[in-house]
Amino acid sequence: MPELPEVEVVRSGLERHVVGRVIADVEVFHARAVRRHLAGAEHFAALLTGREIRAACRRGKYLWFPLDSGDVLLAHLGMSGQLLVLPPSAPGGPHLRARMRFADEGSELRFVDQRTFGGLDVEPLVPALNVPESVRHIARDPFDPAFDDAAFATALRRRRTGLKRALLDQTLVSGIGNIYADEALWRARLHWARPTATMTRPQIARVLAAAREVMTGALAQGGTSFDALYVDVDGESGYFDRSLEVYGRRDL
Repeated sequence: MPELPEVEVVRSGLERHVVGRVIADVEVFHARAVRRHLAGAEHFAALLTGREIRAACRRGKYLWFPLDSGDVLLAHLGMSGQLLVLPPSAPGGPHLRARMRFADEGSELRFVDQRTFGGLDVEPLVPALNVPESVRHIARDPFDPAFDDAAFATALRRRRTGLKRALLDQTLVSGIGNIYADEALWRARLHWARPTATMTRPQIARVLAAAREVMTGALAQGGTSFDALYVDVDGESGYFDRSLEVYGRRDL
């Protein structure tokens, strides 16, 4: 599943390509792509048609795009979802689930998802939190300017679980999955099963610093791609897999 660096690479690409553009029409080719939109595909398309995309936002592994209507287009990539910016003449392919054309008749936005675990929705923002309803339970990620290291340390020590499991808990800290948890723990020289209640604040600071360091490195290399399921908006793979030290290894 794409983790913070991969989702941020996609967000950054969409910020360049779709922000400020008006959606002319929407086609949904697979009902599972909009299964979270309970009113159905036609209603989903109607809420988007004629709307301008105002920004590209992210928290953890969630993306959302505020619209001039006050609603947001929400996206979660799941295991294999891709948001691609392609010319209208590009072939659709067998896993095309939804397509958005723009009023300027330029490149279009396509949602491709081989395993159909990802999805799109249109929903309102939670006014007090300025995030979509589906994201309100998701914690801030380590790159969020409002992330509170001290509060995270306190919450981590209260979890009564193993350290890696805590790092994967998206209600505690978002965006970290198996790849970057393993790499961060290795760099911090901390055991994955270490009970969180025994962690000292300097050790917690060390693992946070390691997580930020490894994910910064991944961002610089376009994320981690093991196969064609994760690509950026231009269809290009990341290459941080060449820099991984421990993830997926059995010979340590």
